[in-house]
Amino acid sequence: MDYKQAKNMDEKYIFSTYKRQPLLLVKGKGSWVWDSAGNKYLDFFSGLAVNNLGNNNTKIVKAIKEQAGTIMHTSNIFMTEPMLYVAKILGEHFGGKVFFCNSGAEANEGAIKLARKWGSENGGKFEIITMEESFHGRTLTTITATGQTKYQQGFEPLTPGFKYAKFNDLGSVTKLISKKTCAIMVEPIQGEGGVNIGEISFIKGLREICDDNNILLIFDEVQTGIGRTGKLFAYEHFGVKPDVMTLAKALGGGLPLGAMLAIPEIAGYFKPGNHASTFGGNPVCCAAAKAVLQSIAEDKLLDNAARMGKILLEKLTNFEGKYKFVKDVRGKGMMIGIELEMAGADIVEKARDKGLLINCTADKVIRLLPPITAKLSEIKASVKILDEIFASI
Repeated sequence: MDYKQAKNMDEKYIFSTYKRQPLLLVKGKGSWVWDSAGNKYLDFFSGLAVNNLGNNNTKIVKAIKEQAGTIMHTSNIFMTEPMLYVAKILGEHFGGKVFFCNSGAEANEGAIKLARKWGSENGGKFEIITMEESFHGRTLTTITATGQTKYQQGFEPLTPGFKYAKFNDLGSVTKLISKKTCAIMVEPIQGEGGVNIGEISFIKGLREICDDNNILLIFDEVQTGIGRTGKLFAYEHFGVKPDVMTLAKALGGGLPLGAMLAIPEIAGYFKPGNHASTFGGNPVCCAAAKAVLQSIAEDKLLDNAARMGKILLEKLTNFEGKYKFVKDVRGKGMMIGIELEMAGADIVEKARDKGLLINCTADKVIRLLPPITAKLSEIKASVKILDEIFASI
């Protein structure tokens, strides 16, 4: 199939909910992908932070094939080994229990339900404070939790019980707390909001506020989790542990898998029948996740993410003095944003034309999400391409 055929079929048969890039991707390996015309691209978008271990990772593919040949699906009223192994790895690292689902939105929906269940049994509390410029998913409740009106318009009335504070502003959080507040929900690093990094004092302050007011602290690590920032979980950078945490994207190594983790005393508020997910913890998806987590540990990929991310950040930071339209460069590990004085959509297109796949978020922030397996030569290649593009503006 060529690109023209694909475009015609896409327009005829698929909802127009995405602004497609003009590519039909057919193959991937490591940090690279190829389109139907045979063109090769450096993939520093990683399927929107999903392919943390690169494209077509050998260990993940092997795990998927082996599991697909044994048992592919069963109801959650039965146990399967892949689910148990992944739960053990996550649970021991976090210090809690795991609920498996299919996506980040579903994981966040579960976290919201858990917080409200806890709140209903602790004084009838139900309100949740989230942050402006946050992003928590596309369900009706998670777009309400998302502190960006552009995702909410046209879907009113929204789910009641949400208030929005300013990110990195403890005072704005404190003003919203009431006897009805059951949780504060935050991304340690806002991805869709523009790669906005939580200040250590802010994240620590949220923990103190929650402890002082008997409120749950929820971290949305759907994008930051599973090694993206150079730690398995981003909260480890801040020395603050949440009561509840959500994961997805990179967890399944390219297959749909989400998870909600909670400390044992909070997890216990969900009883049989309170929550469920038909495909959550699917054996094949969990086999892939087990391979992801084992490879991160065995191949020392957190070290690589931290080291390569530091080099990439340093090289891109040089753009701040070199180009007047570069307002700020920020990031942690393999999650980096270049904030511009103008819209960044054209730069994404120019990068694609030069063989580099990136994206633009919050209108003016170029976002780079390389695989945590990326090599130095690939880091340098991405910087060279961006430098050439910026020099031409």
